[in-house]
Amino acid sequence: MRIRDSLWMIAGAMPVAVVAATGPGADQARNPAKVQLTGDVFVERFEPAPGGRRARILERADALHPGDRLVFVVSWSGGDRQGFTVVNPVPRSVAYQAGLGTPSEDVSVDGGHAWGPLGALMVHDGDGWRHALPGDVTHVRWRVPGGTGQITYRGTVR
Repeated sequence: MRIRDSLWMIAGAMPVAVVAATGPGADQARNPAKVQLTGDVFVERFEPAPGGRRARILERADALHPGDRLVFVVSWSGGDRQGFTVVNPVPRSVAYQAGLGTPSEDVSVDGGHAWGPLGALMVHDGDGWRHALPGDVTHVRWRVPGGTGQITYRGTVR
């Protein structure tokens, strides 16, 4: 895999990067398929609703507060049939929320150098090595098909 294009769009406090994979054909490398990304960040709130239910509300926030639950939405269009990789750095002020990702989701706990499922990664703290926790995640990435689509994931403001 080679980095063919790196696009950054700010979605609130969340940059979105595209790392497109190139195929074996030289023509494809000379004429890369264009990819467009958009990113949004919403605060998730729950309010009482009729019948004793709770209504889920997603709203854009003017300001974020510790404990706010966030929903990140990355939408794409374009790319070729081989697909491409979408990488999102997780801001230090946000703790990634595990368990809601797609099967193609990998995370990094070391700034994007090593990748894998959260349960397979280790971090070194003052007491030695330990299994990585959701709050250790620095980046999230997905392998996605060309065309159009959307990825969502969650985090909590620290």
